[in-house]
Amino acid sequence: MQPTLQHHARVDVADVLRGLAVMGIILLHSIEHFNFYSFPDTAGQGALLDFTDRAIWDGLFFLLGGKAYAIFALLFGFSFFIQDDNQRMRGNDFRRRFCWRLLLLFIIGNFNACFFTGEILVMYSLIGIVLVLTCRLSTKWVLAIAAVCMLQPVAIYNVIRASLDSSYITPTVPSSHLWGAAFAMQSGGTFLGTVAVNIWEGQLASLAWAWDHGRIFQTASLFMLGMVIGRNGLFLKEHLPMWGRVLAISLIAFFPLHGLDQMLPDFIDNKNILSPLLIIISSLANLSFMLVLVSGILFAFYRTNMHDLLMKITPYGKMSMTNYVTQSIIGSMIYYNWGFGMHAHLGITASFLLGIVLFVLQYMFCRWWISSHSHGPMEYMWKRATWIDKSLRPTVKTL
Repeated sequence: MQPTLQHHARVDVADVLRGLAVMGIILLHSIEHFNFYSFPDTAGQGALLDFTDRAIWDGLFFLLGGKAYAIFALLFGFSFFIQDDNQRMRGNDFRRRFCWRLLLLFIIGNFNACFFTGEILVMYSLIGIVLVLTCRLSTKWVLAIAAVCMLQPVAIYNVIRASLDSSYITPTVPSSHLWGAAFAMQSGGTFLGTVAVNIWEGQLASLAWAWDHGRIFQTASLFMLGMVIGRNGLFLKEHLPMWGRVLAISLIAFFPLHGLDQMLPDFIDNKNILSPLLIIISSLANLSFMLVLVSGILFAFYRTNMHDLLMKITPYGKMSMTNYVTQSIIGSMIYYNWGFGMHAHLGITASFLLGIVLFVLQYMFCRWWISSHSHGPMEYMWKRATWIDKSLRPTVKTL
């Protein structure tokens, strides 16, 4: 009698978290005009719209800015562990297959970049190698490496160096000309011209921004933390007491970190010290608030009558890549010059409302699609391409 192969069951709360994160991303992208930052003249629009514009902008960035992406990154590492461990239980080593999967993600990310300069999949495909390098280490070593990355070692070096040497200039990647080229094409370019600039100047500018703002190390850290969460089954209900401690510690840590982030510019004049110091503090503040959101959602999912309501978001979470890529295509068409050029007509409040409409339309599509498919369109293609060599093998019949 052959033993039954085991595998990890799908964790519903991970799909809830993923769905809420992608919903947050589309709302942020909408008010940013999909990394365009070109808005209509608001002079004379009235006090009410001035108020709602400011409230929506500040409120969304406080709640989701840097946090929605952080949850997305955490779940990327979590998903890697599930796939890797499922293959391990079958006697397979998933690491080389995952490297191929990262190459496919790089291709998908570059397709997404044709439409949206702020996309993250290319960055994920490059940083994802850290999971291959660390997945066979003990949990203590993985946590230690993740902690070092979260503390922003390059930024720490720059703070120390600038504090000891007044002539030291904190280096940044020169990218203003790249952003200028992207903005000019978004403002007045054709579709093909926009694609050409987005895929080169836009991508380089986005990666440069990620490096200068500490997103590279932060993302690597979150990948590893997500892998540890999967390794220890921490998204399961029996670990809620641990998440209660996480919630308490994160709340205590967030407020002083957020306060420092707001105060330091008033007390430190040397930008070569201030800039890297703010990277460290904002990274830790975003981590703290992201953990508040994650632990809060876990408690709402497992311990309150919101469980059934949150379960309704799972189709959206299961199709996160499809939703992420299609929102880039639709958003650039709405706001960029090659499409409808609505950047010059829709203010922050109107863009926020339009973002809600786009989310609802995507959600309705996801509910319909998942009713008859196990994966979204992009997810299915990524999965099939991951295992393309096996799917092409002829079936061997035995007597």
